[in-house]
Amino acid sequence: MAKQGSFFVRFRNFDAYAKTLDDFRVKTTAGATVTVISALIIFYLVLSELIAYQTSTWQPELVVDKSRKDKMTIQFNVTFPKMPCHMLSLDIMDDSGEHISGYTHDVYKVRLDSMGQLIDKQKETKLGDNSHGAEMALQKQDENECGSCYGATAVRPDGCCNTCDEIREAYANMGWGMGDPDQFSQCVRENWREKIEKQSNEGCNIHGRLSVNKVRGNFHIAPGKSFQQANMHVHDLKTYMQGAPDGHSFDMSHEIHSLTFGDLVTNHWVTSRALTTTVTDPLAGTVKRSDKVRTVYQYFLKIVSTELLPRSGKSVYTNQYSVMQNDRVLGDHASGLPGVFFIMDISPMQIIYREERSSFTSFLTGVCAIVGGIFTVAGLFDRVVYRAERALKKKRDLGKTL
Repeated sequence: MAKQGSFFVRFRNFDAYAKTLDDFRVKTTAGATVTVISALIIFYLVLSELIAYQTSTWQPELVVDKSRKDKMTIQFNVTFPKMPCHMLSLDIMDDSGEHISGYTHDVYKVRLDSMGQLIDKQKETKLGDNSHGAEMALQKQDENECGSCYGATAVRPDGCCNTCDEIREAYANMGWGMGDPDQFSQCVRENWREKIEKQSNEGCNIHGRLSVNKVRGNFHIAPGKSFQQANMHVHDLKTYMQGAPDGHSFDMSHEIHSLTFGDLVTNHWVTSRALTTTVTDPLAGTVKRSDKVRTVYQYFLKIVSTELLPRSGKSVYTNQYSVMQNDRVLGDHASGLPGVFFIMDISPMQIIYREERSSFTSFLTGVCAIVGGIFTVAGLFDRVVYRAERALKKKRDLGKTL
């Protein structure tokens, strides 16, 4: 028993935190003030460390893009306040040789009045669908009637062109300009010229999604029915030039509400995870107005594939892009097509963002460093203040006050 007691006595010599007797401890007002202030500082810093520990950070990494053969989805929403919907056409072209004129899949247009309000109750009409007037004309004609295509190859299997829109499409496939619509009985029956004049002061909102090859190319929104002629992309504007009040009013002023490359669910996921600074929409809110009615608006987009790797859940694939803009006014005799062109250039690199969070051991180390550091600094400050007070008190006692 005595040996065990002597062991503990010797073991106490290893105590690096020797205690003083309570009788020799002096508590002062300055010491209490330092203690309260240091406790508040410790609480604030520990709370900040806890918030930082629970907050994830995204670390970027640049690698070679290996998914360049995949399809890319484009979400867009553009309003043209001075262009009627029936005059606008959306086309896609790329370096792989794919050329789609009058793209209609998952693309919609909404007719707007001069104040930007919806004209009818039908909010969305598919781009390229026949108008209500064409449907009424079809109901009036004989079921067995087969309309002439006026020399063009019909797009229908039965070889008929029963609507003005079918004639326009047949002529576009042949690379022909349609010219005066009054020379076609189908267009006269549908009051095509009257429709052009009636809708001349309307606007149009075009929105939807495109699926394009992930190669360099462009998609554009321009007036007139498009077709290929001698390996050239041509738009038939003659029909609208004859129907428009001023003969050639193609005011392509517009507002871009959104333009993103990637699925909508992806973008919503990114926003909900507070990564809006990484994946952005630089063209959102872009407004272009011009008093020149024949203007080409070009947006040169540099698209970079982006992959988000969260700590939990599936990987998310999207794209981010930078943009350069150029506006060019076409003269009366200048070649070119008025419209809005989005020229896409795909970067060969890919950015990977990894979600990371500090470990619990790092958090614990930080807390210990905060508590130990504050207490050490506070102790040194308290000793300086205490010694200064004692020296001042001795001078006063000796009658040597300043």
